[in-house]
Amino acid sequence: MGLEELRTLLARHVRPDETTAIDGLHIAKAERPGPPALTMSGTVLAVLTQGAKRLMVGDRIHEYRPGTYLVASVDLPVTGHFVDVGPQHPALGMALVLEPSAIADLLLHAGPGDLPRSRAGALPGIAVADMTAGLLDALIRLVRLLEWPRDQAVLAPMVKREILWRLITGEQGGAVRQLGLADSNLSHITRAVRWIRDNYAEPFRVEDLARLTGMSPSAFYRHFQTVTALSPIQFQKQIRLQQARLLLATHPRDITAIAHRVGYDSPSQFSREYRRQYGTPPSHDAARLHHPTR
Repeated sequence: MGLEELRTLLARHVRPDETTAIDGLHIAKAERPGPPALTMSGTVLAVLTQGAKRLMVGDRIHEYRPGTYLVASVDLPVTGHFVDVGPQHPALGMALVLEPSAIADLLLHAGPGDLPRSRAGALPGIAVADMTAGLLDALIRLVRLLEWPRDQAVLAPMVKREILWRLITGEQGGAVRQLGLADSNLSHITRAVRWIRDNYAEPFRVEDLARLTGMSPSAFYRHFQTVTALSPIQFQKQIRLQQARLLLATHPRDITAIAHRVGYDSPSQFSREYRRQYGTPPSHDAARLHHPTR
């Protein structure tokens, strides 16, 4: 009954731009599976009430559907597509942005023994867990606030706080808790992830990134792969190709210039890696992106 109620609420409040009146809450609907698309995960809680979605991060595959939820504690490049959907059975779901400061505040107020023991070492940046009755109830109450605008300013932060508590004490709570800890392995790796994302066109040495995180090169490399399912170089490549595709949508004739702009010295290497990622050469993809109806 709870999942059906959430599905009804989401169907009632979904918008074409996926936004809502509650900050950080997004509602989405998809009627077609579509081809796998490379995007950034964000740091979010994601829930589906209909359909399923499959995400690939490096060599890991995550699938979530009704009765489960996905948490992303690091903003990672993911390749995803919907499955088990169609015009008569669209995917319908919601995402809630996870704020590290809000998680940190909850951790400060937690009493001794309130939190499960965390596993040592870094944890994967994306994980799927079974939905719980307490979390589902809180999600329903958050979405229902869209029907009570007068109450949103006061009640939405309270319900979001409850949702975060359900997450940090839940099955994948270790990864979510690390998001709020300034000195966790996850926070150190996130520092490197952010540097690569902001400087994706620049070459780097693993030793320099390790120094940025305060880890030895071997520990950094191991923790980076645990969190992201990618090596630092593979992570950079995913970001470069994603940025290149965005640029090709608006500058379809400047393929060589775009290759250099995102950090490739060799246009032929760029074309090879682009085709491997997207299944088509950049010139063909640029034409399709620029004229999507053709």
